[in-house]
Amino acid sequence: GCRIIRVQVRAPKMAATRLHQDLRPQASRLARELKGRKILGLRRRAKYLLLELDRGLLVFHLGMTGQIFVVRRDERPAGNLPALPDKHTHITLELSQGVSLHFRDIRKFGRVRLLTLNEQKQHFAHLGPEPMSKAFTIESLKQGLTGKAASIKALLLDQKTVAGLGNIYVDEALFRARLRPQTAGKSLTRPQLKRLYQAIREVLAEAIRLRGTTISDYYDPESRRGGFQTRLRVYGRGGEPCPRCGHAILKGVVAQRGTHWCPKCQK
Repeated sequence: GCRIIRVQVRAPKMAATRLHQDLRPQASRLARELKGRKILGLRRRAKYLLLELDRGLLVFHLGMTGQIFVVRRDERPAGNLPALPDKHTHITLELSQGVSLHFRDIRKFGRVRLLTLNEQKQHFAHLGPEPMSKAFTIESLKQGLTGKAASIKALLLDQKTVAGLGNIYVDEALFRARLRPQTAGKSLTRPQLKRLYQAIREVLAEAIRLRGTTISDYYDPESRRGGFQTRLRVYGRGGEPCPRCGHAILKGVVAQRGTHWCPKCQK
């Protein structure tokens, strides 16, 4: 119900659509086009947060360290949260009703895009089914892996197979499914596919129930730290004993991402 009164872009690259061009005019254009638009709702698709406007869709991708805070005028930050805006606050939307939306990102990997209706279809066309939806089935997972020589780790991180899975949850799902991350996607048998499908949904359901995973700077919508980090079985535990068999957990790089697995349990 709020309207956007003013937009401040302190890091133009986070609001730019073409990074090889001058970034400042693109950031200024975004600020102009957002002014006066009304916020109708908020939803999510894969790893994107979507602010529905009366004209267009404002798309946020948090990258690795992005955070979005909504702050009321003169509101004091809770707990250990920073007073905003700070030096890591790169985009601010000043809204009606005395509210500000701050996009904070230490590493500046996050992005903001304003999309028209036609652009939305193109922007999200590559995404696979949501893992907790009815569209995500054993058959859809099989279809996404069939004939693919790439590692199962790479294919699960590829948003075409299933939307929204990140590095932590892929490692944890593969451990529960007893599958080695380097395994070729096309080699999975029907029983392995079934185990993987169930593991993905179980890991996500548990992580959602525990409000997410706080490794360093993640907070849930109530400004609390997540709780799933206490349930991690392999991620971030390289060199520690496997909770299932006691063998040392390995850490390596698979699909260009830090990866953790048990060489004895995961085949």
